[in-house]
Amino acid sequence: MSELPLLAKKLDEADELAPLRDRFVLDEVVYLDGNSLGALPAHVPDRVADVVRRQWGELRIRSWEESGWWTAPERIGDRIAPLVGAAPGQIVVGDSTSVNVFKALVAAIRMADDSRDELLVDATTFPTDGYIAESAARLTGRTLRPVTPAEVPGALGDRTAAVLLNHVDYRTGRLHDLPALTAAIHACGALAVWDLCHSAGALPVGLDEHGVDLAVGCTYKYLNGGPGSPAYLYVRSALQDRFDSPLPGWNSHAEPFGMSPAYTPAAGALRGRVGTPDILSLLALEAALDVWDGVSVTAVRAKSLALTDFFLRCVGEYTEPGRVECVTPEAHTERGSQIALRCPDAGEVMKRLIARGVVGDFRHPDVLRFGFTPLYTGFRDAERAARALGEELA
Repeated sequence: MSELPLLAKKLDEADELAPLRDRFVLDEVVYLDGNSLGALPAHVPDRVADVVRRQWGELRIRSWEESGWWTAPERIGDRIAPLVGAAPGQIVVGDSTSVNVFKALVAAIRMADDSRDELLVDATTFPTDGYIAESAARLTGRTLRPVTPAEVPGALGDRTAAVLLNHVDYRTGRLHDLPALTAAIHACGALAVWDLCHSAGALPVGLDEHGVDLAVGCTYKYLNGGPGSPAYLYVRSALQDRFDSPLPGWNSHAEPFGMSPAYTPAAGALRGRVGTPDILSLLALEAALDVWDGVSVTAVRAKSLALTDFFLRCVGEYTEPGRVECVTPEAHTERGSQIALRCPDAGEVMKRLIARGVVGDFRHPDVLRFGFTPLYTGFRDAERAARALGEELA
């Protein structure tokens, strides 16, 4: 009989982050899809009910001031900032990731010299980033050049205006070298734009430390903000005076209630705002971020690596040799917080796993993805998932 179940129990008992599990609404399902949609923090429903019943239902229009609705985008941005290594005043929350990618890319191109007529984009990117990059290039008269992150240093030159990269590859879970790539981009005089959707809340990012120019990310994965929760935009403080948004709106005007026909941008990261904030989703996200109180991202990263290491050990013991291929890098420096396994019948295998209470997801054509959210995923979850996988593949 395998020793892994007993080992998993011991690892859970020694886990300093294990008590955080009580901050979430969970059941007997092994939930390994937090890299698509995070679990519900237990206190959020009551907080949202207060927003609906009291702030909206009783205070109504007064809540823009009395309940802090108006300042929510930047206030919540400052809550996210420590999780991605940013000082206050550089992140604004609102709109979708796609919209924020568009803002960031066009603004980056506008900050570049006119002679820089090329935009580089991660060829392995999530499709929307590619669609937005193509549109931004077409809109600004630049040439779009898809390259893999490994090819970026060799592709950079005096024609490069900006580079859009993913910190973690959504299919494979590969972690790209943000410090080195950002330094290479800056060395050629271009701007670096990073998509943090699959890294924020799972591992240290270090936006300020590494001089990232612009960054975007969603909040419904490892930040547990809820389905469709608003995304965020980071604009490095040194660039904020030059940030020229392609989507100027009344909410980013220096005098939003002046109703001037001429646009004058607000100071700072507020330039990233556009229209009226989506208050219900924003305040649900703000409540969800409370689960991070007292939590170290460094500790989260340590547990993430331990969980994924242990899961791979369990998969190795429970599955027949050669039945699955791990496409996530083994090296910790190259691994995000998910494990991607390739097998020919991945779609059907995942359906069977979900039916028996192990929830991951499938990516076309043959990839099983298992996301590990250290705030609520334990080692017994990892062992149970691997054992179920082995039984389904047998």
